[in-house]
Amino acid sequence: MSSIQVQLIASIQAGLSSLFQIEENDLSLQETKKEFEGAYTFVVFPYTKKAGKAPAQIAQALGDYLVANNPQLVKAYQVVQGFLNISLHDSVWYDLLQEIAQDNSAFQLAPKNEKIVIEYSSPNTNKPLHLGHLRNNFLGYSVAQILKAGGYEVIKTNLVNDRGIHICKSMLAYQLFGNGETPASSGLKGDHLVGKYYVAFDKAYKSEIEQLVATGIDPEKAKAQAPIMLQAQAMLLAWEQGEPTVIQLWETMNAWVLDGFAASYKQMGVDFDKIYRESNTYLLGKKLVDEGLAQGVFYQKPDGSVWINLEEEGLDEKLVLRKDGTSVYITQDMGTAQLKFEDFGAKQSIYVVGNEQDYHFEVLFHILKKLNKPFSLGNYHLSYGMVDLPSGKMKSREGTVVDADDLMQEMVDTARERTLELGKIEGFSEEESNRLFQQLGMGALKYFLLKVDPKKRMLFNPEESIDFQGNTGPFIQYTHTRICSIRRKAIEKGFPLSGENYSAISFAESERELIYLLGTYKTKLEEACENFSPSIIAQYSFDLAKQFNKFYNELTILNEENEEIRTIRLTLADLTGKTIQHATSLLGIVSPERM
Repeated sequence: MSSIQVQLIASIQAGLSSLFQIEENDLSLQETKKEFEGAYTFVVFPYTKKAGKAPAQIAQALGDYLVANNPQLVKAYQVVQGFLNISLHDSVWYDLLQEIAQDNSAFQLAPKNEKIVIEYSSPNTNKPLHLGHLRNNFLGYSVAQILKAGGYEVIKTNLVNDRGIHICKSMLAYQLFGNGETPASSGLKGDHLVGKYYVAFDKAYKSEIEQLVATGIDPEKAKAQAPIMLQAQAMLLAWEQGEPTVIQLWETMNAWVLDGFAASYKQMGVDFDKIYRESNTYLLGKKLVDEGLAQGVFYQKPDGSVWINLEEEGLDEKLVLRKDGTSVYITQDMGTAQLKFEDFGAKQSIYVVGNEQDYHFEVLFHILKKLNKPFSLGNYHLSYGMVDLPSGKMKSREGTVVDADDLMQEMVDTARERTLELGKIEGFSEEESNRLFQQLGMGALKYFLLKVDPKKRMLFNPEESIDFQGNTGPFIQYTHTRICSIRRKAIEKGFPLSGENYSAISFAESERELIYLLGTYKTKLEEACENFSPSIIAQYSFDLAKQFNKFYNELTILNEENEEIRTIRLTLADLTGKTIQHATSLLGIVSPERM
């Protein structure tokens, strides 16, 4: 909250007390809607009962009070039903501009002295990353950056799902059909090669089911009795028992996949402070199951499987250990939760996982509470919606999901085509051009996936996302390069980028709106932290870029003859550029200086 807002709220509080004997400590101001006069709006409807007057009467009386008692702050007011729209003096806008310019901590909130662990990505080592993983990774990384700027100590973790029946499916198919193929011999990234055999397993499995059904076996029984599925289950059991040949194959194929993931993460521009592997956490989870059995939290069925009854919590029974003693996902998540707490001691742990796992995390959090673990509180599932593409667009080589590597490359290629069409790289070297194409393509992809509220399902349109106009990453990036160009030319001409003690100040509307937006950045950052929502920062970035372009198109900057006015406008441009750069960095987007 800016000092101007603090002063204005204090004045309104004094007015309510003086005029209506209303003592109110928790007041808030809204931005005045564009169609009305004013900078801030105070809503008076909540005070009609206490004041015993109509909303318009309260607003009128408050407006008169503000003008009479704070003439240096409030210039005029407008009453629209129960809304008091307040206009400020130009000197106030200048003071706010100076406050923003002199605030060295403008992009960092006060330290919270609190650790937060955020877990994102969580890939399976049986297939390459897909479009859903892109939203997951971008969302997790961005929330981490936002929380860091919000004053938290953040630890970014990744739990790699490198064991289980799904992993054994790709391993078995490779054993059966691989003929010694490797990433080097096939020319495929390791994760794509292993994914190829996961698809091969599914194809063989469906074929066997069809054959069994054709002999008169019930389809559900056929799924359970298909030889290749029985082989995969036997392989999982052999893996958990440490059978050397199975372990060796697992280590080889996992290494291929992890190398592939590392290349994908580098292209995405995301990283992790700690990478966990389920193969190292499932045994700890099993210990917690034994502990829970001893406490009566879990119970064992006659077939040896272990369960928890959560009917009192409005859920149902949940399996935590199979009858053959092999673990399930929730077993591993229990172990990982304890390990993360032992490693970092964080009070809060955020899980970035799609909303199809809402039930899973509800169960997990209930289990941890019933086990009475110190890490049972402060767990939060950042549930996000699925991402769809227009039908037929950029399908992966598997033919079922949109491959992340393919999509990222497609975005960079499209950025190259669009940029060359617009002729925006005059004088660039090949290296500089390729770097720009990468920044624009990934900026377009990240912004489009992050600008939507995480909870909402969304449609990703690659063509729309790369546009240099509208609510897109490239539009914001291009605005930043425009500001950088203005800054360079100002320095060449010897113009100062900031100043103080101006004699006569009269701001245009587009200048006031720009100052107002710059003054709200910390508030937006706080809001994004509270809601774990990069979409708030994305929308702010677009609003700021759009307002700057309005300011740029309506007023002269470098050609302004009045030195004081020119310096103020250069200050505005400089602050806007720095704010855009910081805001987009929280989204994982690079804002180029030249284009």
